[in-house]
Order: sequence, then C-alpha cells, then structure tokens
Amino acid sequence: MRAAFGFPLASALLVACIHVSGCVQEGKTLRAKQNETPTEVLPYRVFNPDTMPKPAGRYSQVAEVNGGKTVYISGQIPLDRSGSLVGKDDFRAQVQQVFENLKAAVESAGGDFHSVIKLNYYCAASVDTAAQIPVVREILDKYIDPAHPPTGTFLVVNRLARPDWLIEVEAVAVVKK
Repeated sequence: MRAAFGFPLASALLVACIHVSGCVQEGKTLRAKQNETPTEVLPYRVFNPDTMPKPAGRYSQVAEVNGGKTVYISGQIPLDRSGSLVGKDDFRAQVQQVFENLKAAVESAGGDFHSVIKLNYYCAASVDTAAQIPVVREILDKYIDPAHPPTGTFLVVNRLARPDWLIEVEAVAVVKK
C-alpha cells in the first residue's frame, strides 16, 4: 500500500508552479477551438468545460470515454527493465525512467502516449517539490502535447514504498479496440 497519508498539495502546487491554457482534445485530433471538425476521432475526449475554472497546471479538467478499451496502468517507479533502480538521488533521471515505463505500458496495450487520459503523480516529501515541478513538466512535455494535456493529480506523500524512490506515476489510457 502506498504511503498516501502525506500532505497532498495537488491543485495548489500545480496552480503555483505550472501554467497551461484550456483546450479540447479528441483522441489524437487536437483542437484549440470547439467549432472545428476533427479529422480523426478516437474513443475519448479530454477537455475543459466553460462551466469550470481553467486549469493553471499541466492538466485538463475532464476526460470522457466514449468507446475503445480503458487501460489502467499501475504506479510506475524508477526501475529499468531489469528491475534496477535508475537515478539514485537523481529526481530528473527517476522521472525520465518513470515516463519511459509508462510509455512501454501503454504501448503494450496497443496505444501510444497520446492515449493517456489521466496521470496521478506521487512525489516523496523529501523532494523539494516546488523546485522539481519544472523538471516534471519538461519531461512530461516530451510525451504529451503540452497544449492538450491529460487530466491529472499531483500529490506529495511522506514517502513511497521504498525510500530511494522519489516519484511514482500511475496512468489511465483509452486505446482503440
């Protein structure tokens, strides 16, 4: 069981550290305006309703699944394929490995990183989170379209299952059947 009894900073930390404007995503068809016609519609839509506050972080408010298959990816940790820790005491290296693991997981289910509709981040309290959010954002931006991000939550927890893990990220994706 994760040590999720830390002090969650979810929205407040994201609001303070990351900025992105609202937008609409329908699968891989990314649209900044709702009146454009998509050329390819995948089985989900990620968006920010006008009736909700615009996110100030690297996330969207709502993900709607209207087809396909939903894939739940367990929290990925900074272990490489052989099970060895990557980046002991190196937050950037750990985040990079976590995203490589997420990418491998979603690809094994028949999708790609654009299939990811939700990311949940768990960051160890020992990390200077405010200073490291830009690192997470920089690496995340290599995998997603930053203008059309998946939904997400960022939590700071007392610690993860092993003390040398600094971050864990779980995901939900929707892929075509």
